[in-house]
Amino acid sequence: MQGHNTLPGILARIVETKRREVEALRDRAEILELALSDAAPPRDFRGGLARPDTVALIAECKRRSPGAGDIRAEIDPAELTLGYESAGASALSVLTDAEYFGGSLDDLAVVSAAVELPVLRKDFTLDTLQVMEARGSGADAVLLIARILDDATMEHLHTAVTALGMSALVEVHDAQELGRALAIGADLIGINNRDLSTFRTDLETSLRLVEDVPSDVVVVSESGIRTRADVELLGRAGVDAILVGESLLASEDPTRAAAGLVGVPRASRV
Repeated sequence: MQGHNTLPGILARIVETKRREVEALRDRAEILELALSDAAPPRDFRGGLARPDTVALIAECKRRSPGAGDIRAEIDPAELTLGYESAGASALSVLTDAEYFGGSLDDLAVVSAAVELPVLRKDFTLDTLQVMEARGSGADAVLLIARILDDATMEHLHTAVTALGMSALVEVHDAQELGRALAIGADLIGINNRDLSTFRTDLETSLRLVEDVPSDVVVVSESGIRTRADVELLGRAGVDAILVGESLLASEDPTRAAAGLVGVPRASRV
């Protein structure tokens, strides 16, 4: 795990909260293991994003964020994500952090049971217990954030995720983090356009980093994507998929907003 003192303020607080949550999980390790046997087989999250000609949409379910505050506090996760599915989304993302994002594992379980699309557990994963918890709650993929993980932990978690048949979305923000992710064999890379130190977003982050990603690695651009023009820009650069939450949830009709972001042509990366 990255040193606590090297993380910016809000991220350090979130990670400290996660450490406490992990410690509380240790007494439930056997229960988490038993839940794995009852979980439905995982769906192919990465495969659902690897479309040959168009940019795939991962549509997100979340109520709030530290940067934006309340976005859509009152939501029905099943209704919301069924709408995304009908709009043509390829996959879903569910925030499960309670303290900072207003989410829960119940949201994840409800969504996973309601839809046919593969579902990402989006949280701050530090330990294999959280990976087991994700799978037992119906997750088909888990987010691993390079910024908060050292190399050994990131590789260990990546192995744990894939061993359970899930996809690991490894999130990076700069060239160094991208190199670390590729070094552990990540084949699904999320490029976060938001600088977690300042919370500013810039799509140029994806445009710059995607050039250094091998063509057999699926690239997801995350954060700051608001319009079809944004998706078209990313598609021309060879981005495989986009993860969009805030702009969909802040719209009057999230289903309609999601439909406006699908079917955008994607250029192949050499």
